[in-house]
Amino acid sequence: MNAALPIFTALCLLMAPALAQRTDHRLERRLRTLTQDFHGRIGIHVKDLRNGKTVSIDADSVFPTASIVKVPILLGIMDRIRKGELSYHQKITWADTIRYDPGEDIIAYLKPGSPIELSKAVMLMMTISDNNASLMLQGLAGTGTAINRLMDSLGYTHTRVNSRTPGREASRSVFGWGQTTPREMARILEEIAQRRILDSALCDRMLRIMGRQYWDEEALASLPPDVFVASKNGAVNASRSEVLFVKGRHPYILSVFTKENADKSWEPENEAWVLTRKISALVWDYLGK
Repeated sequence: MNAALPIFTALCLLMAPALAQRTDHRLERRLRTLTQDFHGRIGIHVKDLRNGKTVSIDADSVFPTASIVKVPILLGIMDRIRKGELSYHQKITWADTIRYDPGEDIIAYLKPGSPIELSKAVMLMMTISDNNASLMLQGLAGTGTAINRLMDSLGYTHTRVNSRTPGREASRSVFGWGQTTPREMARILEEIAQRRILDSALCDRMLRIMGRQYWDEEALASLPPDVFVASKNGAVNASRSEVLFVKGRHPYILSVFTKENADKSWEPENEAWVLTRKISALVWDYLGK
């Protein structure tokens, strides 16, 4: 018999309680009860940044990002700023070559050839989720190909830009513009909040940008207005998702992703949006107050 085995077994037994404590089982039970009747598929990852305890529910499955893809696009832009290849306040030109339905976007209504500061395009992308600004910035970040290489180099193996990215056509047909997992997107936001990604000054800038959210009627609606929150949400017909860093009594990360939703309506009482508000309220009452 290997003499090291009893020692290894003893160490495992000693470590088991500590490892088990990393999951907040009480919060997990409450979240599972709240979400058990949802007519779709939901993934949740919560992390209490004070003690490291987590809750993960289907958190490693891949979900569509919808507009949350703008977080990796933001990282792509900030990486080029870090390298000196772009400047935050430099002027860029709206060329009107993207040909994306402007909808409620702002930048698409600029006259072709109009200058705009890079910083303002970033603000439009992250604050009102301007799709035309986002596609322009995706190109300036080096296209989805460069952004995906960056994600891979940072250890994010599931977060990818699919749209307008060669070789990602099959994934785009399933997930749309981008894809990620609830756990991985939570980790990206945690590393920004903890100033561990790219560099601390750029993390501070990204937190400020993500703290100016126009779309505040879902998870944000369940939080007090005087609490700092950095967030991004995304929605397409059958998928409604949101990721947040909340600086409450116990700072925490909350990542909620849905897909295959039966309710595809766009009214405030959409099932996924109602559930997201309830999840956000539950986690705030449990951790943030």
